[in-house]
Formats: sequence, C-alpha cells, structure tokens
Amino acid sequence: MSPDYLDWTEKYRPETLSDIVGNDAAVKALKGWAAAFGEGKRAPEKRAVILYGGPGVGKTSAALALAHDMGWEHIEMNASDQRNKDVIRQIAGSAAKAGTFEGTGGRRLIVLDEADNLSGTYDRGGEGAILSVIKETDQPIVLIANDLYALSKPLRDALLPIQFRSILSTSIAKVLRRICAAEDVRCDPEALMKIAERTKDLRSAINDLQAAAEGKEEVTVADVTTGERDVPETLFRVMGLIFRGKDMREALNATYDLDENPEDLIGWVDENLPREYAEGDLERGFEALAKADTYLGRVRRRMDYGLWRYAGFMEVCGVNRARRRRFAGYVRYNPPTYWQKLGRTKSARTLRDSIAAKIGRACHVSKREARSAYLPLIQFLFRREDLAIKLSAELRLAEDEIAFLLGAKKAAKKVGEIYERSAKLIETHMEEEIDAFARFGKYRGEFERGEPEKALERAVREEEKPPSEQSAKLPAVAKKRGRRRSRDGGEESPAPVETTALPEETPEPDDKKRQRSLFDY
Repeated sequence: MSPDYLDWTEKYRPETLSDIVGNDAAVKALKGWAAAFGEGKRAPEKRAVILYGGPGVGKTSAALALAHDMGWEHIEMNASDQRNKDVIRQIAGSAAKAGTFEGTGGRRLIVLDEADNLSGTYDRGGEGAILSVIKETDQPIVLIANDLYALSKPLRDALLPIQFRSILSTSIAKVLRRICAAEDVRCDPEALMKIAERTKDLRSAINDLQAAAEGKEEVTVADVTTGERDVPETLFRVMGLIFRGKDMREALNATYDLDENPEDLIGWVDENLPREYAEGDLERGFEALAKADTYLGRVRRRMDYGLWRYAGFMEVCGVNRARRRRFAGYVRYNPPTYWQKLGRTKSARTLRDSIAAKIGRACHVSKREARSAYLPLIQFLFRREDLAIKLSAELRLAEDEIAFLLGAKKAAKKVGEIYERSAKLIETHMEEEIDAFARFGKYRGEFERGEPEKALERAVREEEKPPSEQSAKLPAVAKKRGRRRSRDGGEESPAPVETTALPEETPEPDDKKRQRSLFDY
C-alpha cells in the first residue's frame, strides 16, 4: 500500500459524469437539465434540481462532476455550515445574481447538500430563503437530499426531482478492484464482494476497503470479516416484515435496529394495517394493536419504560400472527395521517394555548382549565363587538388572537377595528391609572398614619366631582414675600417663596366604589 493518508473517497471521487457508477438514467436526466442553461439560452422553467436517494450513491459527486463538465464555477453549502435565512440570502443569493469571470453570460452552480436537514432554530427560515433564491435567480441550483418528502411541498414543487438508486454489488466491486490496482494492494475478489454486499453504499464500501488495507499489502476475507458494519434497517422494510414476514422473531429483531421507538412505530402500523389486512385478519390485527396501546398508556402514566418491550411485542409479533391469508400485489406504506393533521394545525394550537395562558393569568386558573372551560365562553362573548373590544383590552390580545376567537382571518376588517379600539381603550385605562396614582400624593398624610383606605376613597371621590369643584379643592399655593440679604449686608429685592397647604379632610361616604374585574364586562 502506498504511504498516502488522503481519504480514498475524496481521492477517487469521479471528476466527470461518465465516471458516475450505476445511475445512468439519473445522469442522463441531469445532463439534459444542464443543457438548458447553455450559453445564450434563457434559464429553463425549473431553475433548480434536487438529487435524492440513499447515502453513498453518487449524488454529491454527480453535482460536482456536472460543474466540471459544463465549465461552471460552483459554490457548495452543506450541513456543517449555518444555513438560516440571512446566510442563504447572503451567500447563495449574491452568487445567484452576480456574474462570473466570463461576464454576465457565465454560469455559477450553487450546490446545497443535505437540504433535508434544514431544521431547528440554527437553520430557521432556510427553506423560505432557498425558495425565494430559486424564483429570482437565472443560475443553476442543485439541492441534494436523502429524503425528498422531508422538504416542504412548495419547495418540492419548485424543483425538478431526479432519483439516484442503490448501486449493484457487482458495480461496487468493480470500483473497489480499480482502487486496489491504483493503490498497489492485492485483494481477494471474495473479500471485495463481501464488502460490496454488506454495505450497498459505494462511499461506505471505499471507507471499509481503506480501513482493511491500512498498513497492508494484501486484503483477505478474514480482514473484511473482522470489520462488520452495522447497516440500519429502513422503516419500509420493517413494515414488510411485520405484515408479510413469515418469522415474527425476525420482524421483532429488525425493529431493534430501527431508529424508531414503539410510540412512533404504532402509528405506522395503525395507518397501514387496513391496507394489508382484511376481514378477520384486520380485526385480530387491531385487537393486538389495542393491547400494545394499553401498554404504551401505562408507560406514559407510570413512566415505566420497561413496559415498552410488551408494547413492541404486541404491535409487531401480535400483528404478524394475526394474518391468516396471504394477498399478493404491491402496497405503498404511508406515514400516519395524524402527523400531517398536527402539522397543519400547529399554528392554530399555538394561538389557542397563548390565549389560554392569558385567560389563566387573568382568572387565576391553570392553562388547561382555561382552555377547556373558559375559552368557549370567551369565544361566545366575542359575538358582541362591545364585549370583544373590552375583553381584548383586558387580556391584551394580539390581532391573530382576536382573529382566532372570531373565527376570521387576520386581515379581516372587523379584526383590525376591534384591535385598534381595544388599543385605544388600553391607552385610556393607563392614563386613568397614572392620573389616579398622581392624586394619591395629595393625601400622603393618610398613608403615613396607616390609613390607605381613606386616601383611596378620597381620591375616588375627587375623580367623580365636576371639574369646577375639583379645581376649588386643589392644594392652595400661597406666595409669601421674603427678603434676602446681599453679600455686603444690604437688602436685595424680595423673592417669592411658595408654600403648599393640604386640603381639608372631607367626610367619608357610606358607599364604596367596587373594583372592576374581568366578568364586569
């Protein structure tokens, strides 16, 4: 083996599209799309393409080889880079609008790898920024993803999808044989085939070969066997083993290698069970699934995750043994529909919880009780516009929250009017509160003597009096004349001195003003 420590996957990465192995149809489609960006031509309707498929099938290599064959510059962004809205607009947006060294007629290829991993706050707004760049640019854009349906539907509709399929083991073995010859390493053909069969992934196969050949001049079957690779199970294969497999133990063991817990797996089984089973088989299958759900409920209540084993056994082995008849034909497995419903109603549920939290703070109840008992009452009261204005002001509701309670759109005219009038009402209340607290200063004596109730009542009575009487009761300001002596001992002109006299106490009224609450509206 040559003393070269370079990663073989990069060292032997294909430079041209003709070197891509095992996906001739995908390569042909990619060439046809790129030809539409020829010199002097207008950009095609689909300015962006997405290469999707499993890992290690040549998606990234094909994108880079395309830039080489077409003579394009390229900019690559992958999952290690921050890819939020601002970064994508700064890098990809400017790259899409700027020209190249060949002038404005040149092309620059934008490659966004692992596009299905745009998630969380780190990449917030990334998908929307990509979509806007695609609509505005005349430059070719290539997105790369393992799962096409992990992208949002608007983004998928703007892309031309090209699928890269798994590479045959024989084709992988041929590539490994060429690498062995280039590295001057003798390899047993059986060992190369064993690597190719256990990976189904060209990149992983090259990495396994490099690991086995490290520091050696020959690779044997024994060297390959000691380095077995754990190949993760796919959800669709596990579904096939559950519904159509003959060995329930094999299906159960496959779920252990699956990156799904019983809580998620039961949704998949429940969704696809009617597609596979019928009549008595379907009844027995749902009975086993109901028992699995019982165990999952106990897990949630008791926080005893040891019961997961029983839930997993019933939802896999119980469903597998419920089948008595075999049906031929292809069945497409779909994800749980309630996941889609939760996704569509996420914004509405967030608004509902926000309103419930505000009601709970105002009424001193939990958010759960406010959501179940108080929220329907508030929605009923919102049918009257005057009550809607007062409640919006009391709860400090935003426009979208008002729209939710009215069952209308945020842009509706009625929503805007209620929001504006509630804002004016809030402002009026704040001015009244400020004015009331300002008047408390006149009755500081009562507070100092430990009689705050009297001071409050006097302030309230003062509020209710006509303006003419209020002005008569305001603190009198008398100006007294005084003399100041100059520095040389003589007298200067008199200077006014202001003194403040507190108003006389008025008798306490019999009735007391009651403080308003939420339900007075």
